[in-house]
Amino acid sequence: MSDATPAVEGWFTTGPEPALIGSSCRSCGTISFPRETTFCKNPACSGEEFEDVELSRRGTVWSYTDAQYKPPAPYIPTSDPYVPFALAAVELAEGLVVLGQVADGYGVADLKVGNEVELVVETLYTDDTGERTIWRWKPVTAQNGAQA
Repeated sequence: MSDATPAVEGWFTTGPEPALIGSSCRSCGTISFPRETTFCKNPACSGEEFEDVELSRRGTVWSYTDAQYKPPAPYIPTSDPYVPFALAAVELAEGLVVLGQVADGYGVADLKVGNEVELVVETLYTDDTGERTIWRWKPVTAQNGAQA
């Protein structure tokens, strides 16, 4: 079996505690995701130098929905026929809202605005060279299975 490789290089780390990789403007400290490489997103700043930062692994659900219709290419469906999946917009401590799929086994019934989720890395698809991984948001649950 081939090694797993991120579907989008440089957007997240892997391992036991994965994190999204953003950038911080060296002039004003504005944080961006995905990484900024050309100019600061803060309109009051003319910064052009950035350093990588790992973003918070946990955040709160800001909004959510499900993808009832198959997205257009380059989306690669994981099943045939197509099975809808949940998407969550998650607010991180850095003040960013990051959209991502919800972890396998979870759907919109498992989400509520304000609930905590954590970043996990799961297989997005498999091709001839191996698994391609992506970050997803997994609801944080208490020991008894109820939302924390």
